[in-house]
Amino acid sequence: MKGQSGVRMKPLVSAEDEEALRSGLLERFVRYAKIWTTSCPDVAETPTSAGQWELARLLQAELTALGIEAELTKHCYLVARIPSNLPPGRPVPETTGFLAHLDTSPEVSGRDVKPVIVHNYDGRPIELRDGVTLLPGAEASGGTIVHTDGTTLLGADDKAGIAAIVSAAGYLVSHDDIKHGPLELIFTPDEETGKGLPEFPREKVNSTVCFTLDGGAGGELEIECFNAYSVEVNFTGNAIHPGTAHGVLVNAALMAAHFAVLLPRTESPEATDDREGFYCLMESSGGHESARQMIIVRDFSRYGIDRRLASLRSFAGAVEAAFPGGRIKIDATRTYGNMRDAIEARPEVLERLCAAAGRAGIDFRFKPIRGGTDGARLAEFGIPTPNIFTGGRNFHSRTEWLLLDDLLAACLLTVELAASNSNK
Repeated sequence: MKGQSGVRMKPLVSAEDEEALRSGLLERFVRYAKIWTTSCPDVAETPTSAGQWELARLLQAELTALGIEAELTKHCYLVARIPSNLPPGRPVPETTGFLAHLDTSPEVSGRDVKPVIVHNYDGRPIELRDGVTLLPGAEASGGTIVHTDGTTLLGADDKAGIAAIVSAAGYLVSHDDIKHGPLELIFTPDEETGKGLPEFPREKVNSTVCFTLDGGAGGELEIECFNAYSVEVNFTGNAIHPGTAHGVLVNAALMAAHFAVLLPRTESPEATDDREGFYCLMESSGGHESARQMIIVRDFSRYGIDRRLASLRSFAGAVEAAFPGGRIKIDATRTYGNMRDAIEARPEVLERLCAAAGRAGIDFRFKPIRGGTDGARLAEFGIPTPNIFTGGRNFHSRTEWLLLDDLLAACLLTVELAASNSNK
């Protein structure tokens, strides 16, 4: 689905102010990107890394300096509030939230990030360190891009979203002529590992509609995501000295290997796209006596999830039959659900998003998220939470990069969305 850009009669942000926002966004993003906020899947407490506290406290100080009330919870959720500035006597509309996450993916190092800024990118390949080549391509030609040095990820996922929200908030509080209802800014820990979701401070959030800024290329708007399960598979064998193993040894590590081979290669992340689901083996370890695997299962439909979980149990039965005396235990935990239902229950939210994108002059299109956002968690609370682009590409990799024009567009869209809840 695509939408056409709109023509705004009177821009909320002047051309002169856009240039100031552009410069401020670049400086802000680079500053945030240098803070090491990698989440740690093996840590139980929330947040799972000290750097997330560092970024949260920095944001709290910046927002406070802007005159915005900002509360930091014991689990590193930062919730800031901008009150309505509508004239007295006007009905106060529902609270609108804007959300981004503090952490970066543990899949690639996020320590000692060195952002590289390229103005007027010429469209040619960029050689990074350690033999890594970056290919932003023609879509970025002539623009300003930010990329890694090739040794770490960049952190546009989701520090670009944070930069857009904070910059938009600063613009709104300094331009009282832009009327809006009550707003909330929400910054969350451990989105990448899902560790923070159980601690989400629902009682502190007043928003009845929210927008995450956690998307990719400019113009991409997302209203549905995967249903997601994390599956732990434990293999129990029987260990004995290899020299006396005949008829006795049950090799748990070999059971795990056979189980992994049964995962359909045609339903792996690298073999699927668009609305196709998958199985993905994340970890595998063990020895003769015991072994363990972590597998993630993703699908847009409930039927697809149920089918895949049933298949895993079937695979377990087949492996147990092939290894007499061996046992396999499967524990499936729901991580998040498809956020589409909550959005479809409030069609006016989608209409509002499309109208704001049109006023901002953005050529937008809808695409499914082949992943999830904290918006999926809010959807479980009945809060519709579409996801907005931030301009980043190649997330979770050493070739991650950001197009500044797209980040500016995300910031301008945030301003438009804030003003769109003024009941005009």
